[in-house]
Amino acid sequence: MTALGPVLAGTQILVTAQRRAADLSLALGRRGADVTIAASLGVESHIDEDTLLAQTRQMIATGTDIVVVTTGIGFRGWLDTAEAAGMGHELIEALQSVRLIARGPKARGALQAAGLVPDWVAESETSAEIADFLATEGVKGLSIAVQHHGAGDDGLEQRLRAAGGRPFGVVVYRWGAPPDPSAVERSVRDAAAGSYDSVVFTSAPGAAAWLAAVNQAGVDDDLRRLEKDRRLVLAAVGPVTADPLRAAGFDPLLPDRARLGALVRSLVMYLGDASENVPTPAGQLRVRATAATLNHEVLPVSPSGLAILRALASEPGSVRSREELLSVLPGDSGDPHSAEVAVARLREAIGQPIVQTVVKRGYRLAVAETP
Repeated sequence: MTALGPVLAGTQILVTAQRRAADLSLALGRRGADVTIAASLGVESHIDEDTLLAQTRQMIATGTDIVVVTTGIGFRGWLDTAEAAGMGHELIEALQSVRLIARGPKARGALQAAGLVPDWVAESETSAEIADFLATEGVKGLSIAVQHHGAGDDGLEQRLRAAGGRPFGVVVYRWGAPPDPSAVERSVRDAAAGSYDSVVFTSAPGAAAWLAAVNQAGVDDDLRRLEKDRRLVLAAVGPVTADPLRAAGFDPLLPDRARLGALVRSLVMYLGDASENVPTPAGQLRVRATAATLNHEVLPVSPSGLAILRALASEPGSVRSREELLSVLPGDSGDPHSAEVAVARLREAIGQPIVQTVVKRGYRLAVAETP
Protein backbone atom coordinates (compact mmCIF):
# COMPACT_ATOMS: atom_id res chain seq x y z
CA MET A 1 0.00 0.00 0.00
CA THR A 2 1.34 3.41 -0.92
CA ALA A 3 1.17 6.56 1.18
CA LEU A 4 -2.30 7.29 -0.18
CA GLY A 5 -3.70 4.35 1.77
CA PRO A 6 -7.13 2.77 1.29
CA VAL A 7 -8.89 6.01 0.37
CA LEU A 8 -11.47 4.06 -1.64
CA ALA A 9 -12.50 1.95 1.35
CA GLY A 10 -16.22 1.29 1.30
CA THR A 11 -16.66 2.16 -2.38
CA GLN A 12 -18.33 -0.16 -4.88
CA ILE A 13 -17.01 0.14 -8.44
CA LEU A 14 -18.36 -1.61 -11.52
CA VAL A 15 -15.92 -2.30 -14.38
CA THR A 16 -17.69 -2.89 -17.69
CA ALA A 17 -14.60 -3.92 -19.66
CA GLN A 18 -13.20 -7.35 -20.44
CA ARG A 19 -9.85 -6.10 -21.68
CA ARG A 20 -7.51 -5.33 -18.78
CA ALA A 21 -10.36 -5.67 -16.30
CA ALA A 22 -8.03 -7.53 -13.95
CA ASP A 23 -5.52 -4.65 -14.07
CA LEU A 24 -8.23 -2.13 -13.26
CA SER A 25 -9.64 -4.28 -10.50
CA LEU A 26 -6.21 -4.76 -8.93
CA ALA A 27 -5.31 -1.05 -9.08
CA LEU A 28 -8.63 0.07 -7.56
CA GLY A 29 -8.63 -2.76 -5.03
CA ARG A 30 -5.25 -1.61 -3.74
CA ARG A 31 -6.98 1.62 -2.66
CA GLY A 32 -9.66 -0.30 -0.84
CA ALA A 33 -12.41 -0.40 -3.47
CA ASP A 34 -14.66 -3.42 -3.88
CA VAL A 35 -14.70 -4.05 -7.64
CA THR A 36 -17.29 -5.95 -9.67
CA ILE A 37 -16.54 -6.92 -13.27
CA ALA A 38 -19.40 -7.32 -15.73
CA ALA A 39 -18.03 -7.04 -19.27
CA SER A 40 -20.63 -5.53 -21.56
CA LEU A 41 -18.81 -6.92 -24.62
CA GLY A 42 -16.58 -9.90 -25.25
CA VAL A 43 -13.52 -10.11 -27.47
CA GLU A 44 -13.35 -12.67 -30.27
CA SER A 45 -9.67 -12.95 -31.06
CA HIS A 46 -8.08 -14.42 -34.17
CA ILE A 47 -11.39 -14.67 -35.95
CA ASP A 48 -9.67 -15.57 -39.25
CA GLU A 49 -6.08 -16.37 -38.43
CA ASP A 50 -5.30 -17.87 -41.85
CA THR A 51 -6.18 -14.61 -43.60
CA LEU A 52 -4.26 -12.56 -41.02
CA LEU A 53 -1.13 -14.67 -41.50
CA ALA A 54 -1.46 -14.56 -45.29
CA GLN A 55 -1.66 -10.75 -45.18
CA THR A 56 1.35 -10.66 -42.84
CA ARG A 57 3.43 -12.83 -45.19
CA GLN A 58 2.46 -10.62 -48.11
CA MET A 59 3.47 -7.45 -46.26
CA ILE A 60 6.79 -8.97 -45.25
CA ALA A 61 7.47 -10.11 -48.82
CA THR A 62 6.38 -7.08 -50.80
CA GLY A 63 5.90 -4.33 -48.22
CA THR A 64 3.15 -1.76 -47.99
CA ASP A 65 3.21 2.02 -47.95
CA ILE A 66 1.20 2.84 -44.85
CA VAL A 67 0.00 0.90 -41.81
CA VAL A 68 -2.76 2.38 -39.66
CA VAL A 69 -2.80 1.01 -36.09
CA THR A 70 -6.17 1.69 -34.46
CA THR A 71 -5.80 -0.06 -31.08
CA GLY A 72 -3.01 -1.20 -28.82
CA ILE A 73 -4.63 -4.55 -28.12
CA GLY A 74 -5.13 -5.15 -31.84
CA PHE A 75 -1.54 -4.37 -32.72
CA ARG A 76 -0.19 -6.49 -29.86
CA GLY A 77 -2.47 -9.34 -30.93
CA TRP A 78 -1.18 -9.05 -34.48
CA LEU A 79 2.43 -9.26 -33.27
CA ASP A 80 1.57 -12.21 -31.01
CA THR A 81 -0.03 -14.08 -33.90
CA ALA A 82 2.93 -13.36 -36.17
CA GLU A 83 5.38 -14.43 -33.49
CA ALA A 84 3.53 -17.69 -32.86
CA ALA A 85 3.80 -18.36 -36.60
CA GLY A 86 7.54 -17.59 -36.54
CA MET A 87 7.18 -14.25 -38.34
CA GLY A 88 7.36 -11.81 -35.42
CA HIS A 89 10.85 -10.53 -36.10
CA GLU A 90 10.25 -10.25 -39.84
CA LEU A 91 7.04 -8.30 -39.29
CA ILE A 92 8.80 -5.79 -37.01
CA GLU A 93 11.55 -5.35 -39.60
CA ALA A 94 8.98 -4.81 -42.33
CA LEU A 95 7.13 -2.20 -40.25
CA GLN A 96 10.37 -0.28 -39.65
CA SER A 97 10.33 0.82 -43.28
CA VAL A 98 6.60 1.63 -43.40
CA ARG A 99 4.84 4.89 -42.62
CA LEU A 100 3.00 4.19 -39.35
CA ILE A 101 -0.15 6.03 -38.32
CA ALA A 102 -1.53 5.57 -34.77
CA ARG A 103 -5.10 6.22 -33.66
CA GLY A 104 -4.48 7.71 -30.24
CA PRO A 105 -2.04 7.18 -27.37
CA LYS A 106 -2.76 3.50 -26.74
CA ALA A 107 -1.95 2.59 -30.34
CA ARG A 108 1.15 4.80 -30.17
CA GLY A 109 2.20 3.10 -26.93
CA ALA A 110 1.87 -0.35 -28.48
CA LEU A 111 4.04 0.72 -31.43
CA GLN A 112 6.65 2.22 -29.14
CA ALA A 113 6.68 -0.91 -26.97
CA ALA A 114 7.60 -2.86 -30.11
CA GLY A 115 10.47 -0.45 -30.84
CA LEU A 116 8.58 1.35 -33.61
CA VAL A 117 7.99 5.07 -34.00
CA PRO A 118 4.69 6.33 -35.43
CA ASP A 119 4.95 9.02 -38.07
CA TRP A 120 1.73 10.64 -36.94
CA VAL A 121 -0.81 10.16 -34.13
CA ALA A 122 -4.51 11.04 -34.26
CA GLU A 123 -4.89 12.66 -30.86
CA SER A 124 -8.69 12.66 -31.19
CA GLU A 125 -8.52 8.84 -31.36
CA THR A 126 -10.92 8.86 -34.29
CA SER A 127 -10.70 7.21 -37.69
CA ALA A 128 -12.24 10.35 -39.18
CA GLU A 129 -9.19 12.40 -38.20
CA ILE A 130 -6.91 9.78 -39.79
CA ALA A 131 -8.96 9.84 -43.00
CA ASP A 132 -8.82 13.65 -43.15
CA PHE A 133 -5.07 13.68 -42.52
CA LEU A 134 -4.17 11.02 -45.09
CA ALA A 135 -6.56 12.36 -47.72
CA THR A 136 -5.00 15.80 -47.33
CA GLU A 137 -1.50 14.35 -47.55
CA GLY A 138 -2.46 12.32 -50.61
CA VAL A 139 -2.75 8.54 -50.84
CA LYS A 140 -3.30 8.00 -54.56
CA GLY A 141 -1.94 4.60 -55.56
CA LEU A 142 -0.61 3.83 -52.08
CA SER A 143 -1.11 0.49 -50.36
CA ILE A 144 -2.57 1.03 -46.88
CA ALA A 145 -3.07 -1.65 -44.21
CA VAL A 146 -5.82 -0.67 -41.76
CA GLN A 147 -5.78 -2.67 -38.53
CA HIS A 148 -9.43 -2.80 -37.50
CA HIS A 149 -10.58 -2.16 -33.97
CA GLY A 150 -13.23 -4.33 -32.35
CA ALA A 151 -16.12 -2.68 -34.19
CA GLY A 152 -14.47 -2.48 -37.62
CA ASP A 153 -12.86 0.47 -39.37
CA ASP A 154 -15.46 3.27 -38.98
CA GLY A 155 -15.52 3.75 -42.77
CA LEU A 156 -11.80 4.54 -42.94
CA GLU A 157 -11.09 2.18 -45.83
CA GLN A 158 -13.96 3.68 -47.84
CA ARG A 159 -12.59 7.20 -47.31
CA LEU A 160 -9.07 6.15 -48.31
CA ARG A 161 -10.34 4.30 -51.37
CA ALA A 162 -12.30 7.38 -52.43
CA ALA A 163 -9.06 9.37 -52.13
CA GLY A 164 -7.33 7.03 -54.57
CA GLY A 165 -5.61 4.74 -52.08
CA ARG A 166 -5.55 0.92 -52.02
CA PRO A 167 -6.57 0.11 -48.44
CA PHE A 168 -7.13 -3.36 -47.03
CA GLY A 169 -8.31 -4.42 -43.61
CA VAL A 170 -6.22 -6.34 -41.07
CA VAL A 171 -8.66 -7.98 -38.67
CA VAL A 172 -7.15 -9.27 -35.43
CA TYR A 173 -10.22 -9.32 -33.19
CA ARG A 174 -13.89 -8.36 -33.07
CA TRP A 175 -16.20 -7.30 -30.31
CA GLY A 176 -18.61 -10.10 -29.48
CA ALA A 177 -21.43 -10.89 -27.10
CA PRO A 178 -20.75 -10.34 -23.40
CA PRO A 179 -19.23 -13.41 -21.75
CA ASP A 180 -21.95 -13.35 -19.09
CA PRO A 181 -25.13 -11.54 -20.24
CA SER A 182 -26.87 -12.17 -16.93
CA ALA A 183 -24.03 -10.36 -15.11
CA VAL A 184 -24.54 -7.32 -17.36
CA GLU A 185 -28.29 -7.30 -16.69
CA ARG A 186 -27.66 -7.63 -12.97
CA SER A 187 -25.07 -4.83 -13.03
CA VAL A 188 -27.58 -2.49 -14.70
CA ARG A 189 -30.27 -3.22 -12.11
CA ASP A 190 -27.82 -2.85 -9.23
CA ALA A 191 -26.44 0.42 -10.61
CA ALA A 192 -29.97 1.83 -10.95
CA ALA A 193 -30.69 0.77 -7.36
CA GLY A 194 -27.73 2.82 -6.13
CA SER A 195 -25.42 -0.08 -5.36
CA TYR A 196 -22.34 1.41 -7.06
CA ASP A 197 -20.33 4.56 -6.47
CA SER A 198 -18.88 4.44 -9.96
CA VAL A 199 -19.25 2.62 -13.28
CA VAL A 200 -16.06 2.51 -15.35
CA PHE A 201 -15.79 2.30 -19.14
CA THR A 202 -12.69 1.70 -21.28
CA SER A 203 -14.14 1.58 -24.81
CA ALA A 204 -16.87 3.37 -26.71
CA PRO A 205 -18.49 0.12 -27.97
CA GLY A 206 -18.48 -1.20 -24.40
CA ALA A 207 -20.13 1.98 -23.14
CA ALA A 208 -22.73 1.83 -25.90
CA ALA A 209 -23.48 -1.83 -25.14
CA TRP A 210 -23.93 -1.14 -21.42
CA LEU A 211 -26.19 1.83 -22.16
CA ALA A 212 -28.25 -0.39 -24.47
CA ALA A 213 -28.76 -2.76 -21.54
CA VAL A 214 -29.73 0.23 -19.39
CA ASN A 215 -32.27 1.32 -21.97
CA GLN A 216 -33.66 -2.18 -22.31
CA ALA A 217 -34.13 -2.36 -18.54
CA GLY A 218 -35.84 1.05 -18.57
CA VAL A 219 -33.64 2.51 -15.82
CA ASP A 220 -32.09 5.45 -17.70
CA ASP A 221 -33.80 8.04 -15.51
CA ASP A 222 -32.77 6.24 -12.30
CA LEU A 223 -29.12 6.47 -13.33
CA ARG A 224 -29.40 10.13 -14.32
CA ARG A 225 -31.02 10.91 -10.95
CA LEU A 226 -28.20 9.14 -9.09
CA GLU A 227 -25.62 11.06 -11.12
CA LYS A 228 -27.42 14.36 -10.47
CA ASP A 229 -27.50 13.60 -6.74
CA ARG A 230 -23.74 12.85 -6.88
CA ARG A 231 -24.33 9.30 -5.72
CA LEU A 232 -22.94 7.78 -8.92
CA VAL A 233 -20.15 8.81 -11.25
CA LEU A 234 -19.64 7.32 -14.68
CA ALA A 235 -15.94 7.32 -15.58
CA ALA A 236 -14.46 6.93 -19.08
CA VAL A 237 -10.84 6.33 -20.07
CA GLY A 238 -10.94 9.03 -22.76
CA PRO A 239 -13.14 11.36 -24.81
CA VAL A 240 -13.97 8.78 -27.47
CA THR A 241 -15.16 6.32 -24.83
CA ALA A 242 -17.14 9.15 -23.23
CA ASP A 243 -19.03 10.02 -26.43
CA PRO A 244 -21.86 7.46 -26.04
CA LEU A 245 -22.28 8.47 -22.39
CA ARG A 246 -22.53 12.16 -23.24
CA ALA A 247 -24.94 11.42 -26.07
CA ALA A 248 -27.15 9.67 -23.51
CA GLY A 249 -27.13 12.75 -21.28
CA PHE A 250 -24.47 11.77 -18.74
CA ASP A 251 -21.48 13.83 -17.65
CA PRO A 252 -18.66 11.28 -17.30
CA LEU A 253 -15.48 11.77 -15.32
CA LEU A 254 -12.42 11.91 -17.63
CA PRO A 255 -8.71 11.69 -16.80
CA ASP A 256 -6.31 14.31 -18.11
CA ARG A 257 -4.75 11.64 -20.34
CA ALA A 258 -6.54 8.81 -22.09
CA ARG A 259 -4.63 6.08 -20.27
CA LEU A 260 -5.71 3.40 -17.83
CA GLY A 261 -3.33 4.62 -15.12
CA ALA A 262 -4.65 8.16 -15.43
CA LEU A 263 -8.22 6.85 -15.17
CA VAL A 264 -7.37 5.07 -11.92
CA ARG A 265 -5.76 8.23 -10.54
CA SER A 266 -8.83 10.28 -11.45
CA LEU A 267 -11.10 7.84 -9.66
CA VAL A 268 -8.84 7.77 -6.61
CA MET A 269 -8.93 11.57 -6.47
CA TYR A 270 -12.65 11.87 -7.11
CA LEU A 271 -13.78 9.15 -4.72
CA GLY A 272 -10.90 9.44 -2.25
CA ASP A 273 -9.73 12.35 -0.14
CA ALA A 274 -11.24 14.90 -2.53
CA SER A 275 -14.69 13.30 -2.40
CA GLU A 276 -17.64 14.90 -0.70
CA ASN A 277 -17.50 14.38 3.06
CA VAL A 278 -18.81 15.71 6.34
CA PRO A 279 -16.21 16.97 8.83
CA THR A 280 -17.32 15.67 12.22
CA PRO A 281 -15.48 15.98 15.56
CA ALA A 282 -14.52 12.31 15.14
CA GLY A 283 -13.19 12.68 11.58
CA GLN A 284 -14.25 12.81 7.95
CA LEU A 285 -17.53 11.02 7.35
CA ARG A 286 -18.28 9.70 3.86
CA VAL A 287 -21.50 8.01 2.87
CA ARG A 288 -20.90 5.62 -0.01
CA ALA A 289 -23.30 3.56 -2.08
CA THR A 290 -23.44 0.63 0.35
CA ALA A 291 -21.24 1.70 3.26
CA ALA A 292 -20.11 4.64 5.36
CA THR A 293 -16.56 5.44 6.39
CA LEU A 294 -14.99 7.57 9.09
CA ASN A 295 -11.45 8.60 8.17
CA HIS A 296 -11.56 5.88 5.49
CA GLU A 297 -12.43 3.19 8.03
CA VAL A 298 -15.58 1.30 7.09
CA LEU A 299 -18.28 1.61 9.77
CA PRO A 300 -20.33 -1.51 10.60
CA VAL A 301 -23.67 0.15 9.93
CA SER A 302 -26.80 -1.65 8.74
CA PRO A 303 -28.81 -0.61 5.66
CA SER A 304 -31.16 1.28 8.01
CA GLY A 305 -28.23 3.05 9.66
CA LEU A 306 -26.78 3.91 6.26
CA ALA A 307 -30.11 5.37 5.13
CA ILE A 308 -30.23 7.58 8.24
CA LEU A 309 -26.62 8.69 7.79
CA ARG A 310 -27.32 9.55 4.16
CA ALA A 311 -30.32 11.65 5.17
CA LEU A 312 -28.39 13.47 7.91
CA ALA A 313 -25.30 13.98 5.71
CA SER A 314 -27.32 15.47 2.85
CA GLU A 315 -27.57 18.67 4.93
CA PRO A 316 -24.86 18.45 7.59
CA GLY A 317 -25.90 20.05 10.86
CA SER A 318 -29.56 20.38 9.89
CA VAL A 319 -32.15 18.72 12.12
CA ARG A 320 -34.16 15.81 10.73
CA SER A 321 -37.36 14.84 12.49
CA ARG A 322 -38.22 11.28 13.46
CA GLU A 323 -40.84 11.27 10.72
CA GLU A 324 -38.29 12.34 8.11
CA LEU A 325 -35.88 9.62 9.14
CA LEU A 326 -38.69 7.08 9.24
CA SER A 327 -39.48 7.89 5.61
CA VAL A 328 -36.00 6.89 4.45
CA LEU A 329 -35.82 3.61 6.32
CA PRO A 330 -36.16 0.36 4.37
CA GLY A 331 -39.57 -1.26 4.76
CA ASP A 332 -42.94 0.33 5.33
CA SER A 333 -43.11 0.87 9.07
CA GLY A 334 -45.23 3.84 10.15
CA ASP A 335 -44.10 3.79 13.78
CA PRO A 336 -41.78 6.75 14.62
CA HIS A 337 -40.29 4.55 17.34
CA SER A 338 -38.64 2.53 14.53
CA ALA A 339 -36.57 5.61 13.69
CA GLU A 340 -35.49 5.97 17.33
CA VAL A 341 -34.42 2.31 17.43
CA ALA A 342 -32.51 2.69 14.15
CA VAL A 343 -30.70 5.78 15.45
CA ALA A 344 -29.76 3.99 18.67
CA ARG A 345 -28.31 1.06 16.72
CA LEU A 346 -26.51 3.46 14.39
CA ARG A 347 -24.85 5.22 17.31
CA GLU A 348 -23.78 1.90 18.75
CA ALA A 349 -22.29 0.84 15.40
CA ILE A 350 -20.37 4.10 14.93
CA GLY A 351 -19.03 4.20 18.47
CA GLN A 352 -18.55 7.96 18.22
CA PRO A 353 -20.98 10.73 19.33
CA ILE A 354 -21.54 12.18 15.87
CA VAL A 355 -25.34 11.69 15.77
CA GLN A 356 -26.87 14.21 18.15
CA THR A 357 -30.38 14.46 19.58
CA VAL A 358 -32.10 17.84 19.37
CA VAL A 359 -34.77 17.74 22.07
CA LYS A 360 -38.34 17.71 20.72
CA ARG A 361 -37.08 18.25 17.18
CA GLY A 362 -35.10 15.24 15.98
CA TYR A 363 -31.50 14.40 15.09
CA ARG A 364 -28.53 15.94 13.35
CA LEU A 365 -24.90 15.23 12.57
CA ALA A 366 -22.29 16.85 14.76
CA VAL A 367 -20.25 19.00 12.38
CA ALA A 368 -16.72 20.06 13.24
CA GLU A 369 -16.13 23.77 13.40
CA THR A 370 -13.95 25.23 10.66
CA PRO A 371 -10.71 26.61 12.15
